[in-house]
Amino acid sequence: MTDTRAGVTPKTLPAPLDPTDRAILEVLALTGRISNAQLADEVGMAPSTVHQRLRSLVDRGVITGFHASVDQRSLGLGLQAMIGVTLRPGARQENIEAFADRVRALPQVLQLFFLGGVDDFMVHVAVADSSGLRQFVVDHLSAQPSVASTRTSIIFDYHRNAVAASFR
Repeated sequence: MTDTRAGVTPKTLPAPLDPTDRAILEVLALTGRISNAQLADEVGMAPSTVHQRLRSLVDRGVITGFHASVDQRSLGLGLQAMIGVTLRPGARQENIEAFADRVRALPQVLQLFFLGGVDDFMVHVAVADSSGLRQFVVDHLSAQPSVASTRTSIIFDYHRNAVAASFR
């Protein structure tokens, strides 16, 4: 069954959320490790009702997972960078998929973004130091025949408002 809008299937339609669902999501976005009893207290509902609502949000795909935020510095990875990657023209779809699959599997990669614009991809990495960053770019990006260019920006600091689910 498809919606009247071209190419929109029920899975791609936004899940209907009432104010209670939104309140639950708002609290969880700030403190994902909150207990069910504390969550119920925060939104002013019975714990059993909040548990049902939370299960429904997971079942409907609104909540796609629960994540731990890891301090990369504590793992010896004190330098983070965003690397813009432009692929060479020709056989674009195959190159896009192959590049994404290879890069996504690298342990230094925290996030991979497929873009429309100047760069084809933005790669967020965590490495030990500037030598590790250089080695990553040379060995894993520039060495790929499909890569035309890279642009690297070192991250000094950042603030994350939310964790977003993958589009895949």
